[in-house]
Amino acid sequence: MPRGGKKGHKGRGKQFSNPEEIDRQMRKQRELEANGGEEKDSEASNSDSSSDEECENKKKSGVEGLIEIENPNRVSTKSKKVAELDLNAPKELSRREREEIEKQKAKERYMKLHLEGKTEQARADLARLAIIKKQREDAAKKRDDIKKDKEVVHETKAKR
Repeated sequence: MPRGGKKGHKGRGKQFSNPEEIDRQMRKQRELEANGGEEKDSEASNSDSSSDEECENKKKSGVEGLIEIENPNRVSTKSKKVAELDLNAPKELSRREREEIEKQKAKERYMKLHLEGKTEQARADLARLAIIKKQREDAAKKRDDIKKDKEVVHETKAKR
């Protein structure tokens, strides 16, 4: 079946411009604006060949090679000289790093209060420990009483 179904294919196929051709056209337009509308064939052909070599030397990442953008809001990164770097300046932390540090400090504060017995959990733990201690003392007292009773029984049997 032909392209487009029964009715046939209408319209042309898509044609994409070559990025190098777009660059060449942009350069020509800039040269015309700079020269005031005068263009010489010999100069244009020489400049095209030299500028093509410059473009091949420069590697642009991403879409930069395809589209030239002049965005006034775009911040260009400027490299700093070693003399300009301030090593004593405080390093700005990312949000995650700040949150992590705050989390650690909060945990340290809580542990300090916990060890002093000022938190609710510490109070509950101390109350539980007191109950367990009392139970163990009572159990030890009972064992001692039972032991004494057995000794008394053995003594009375030995006397008979």
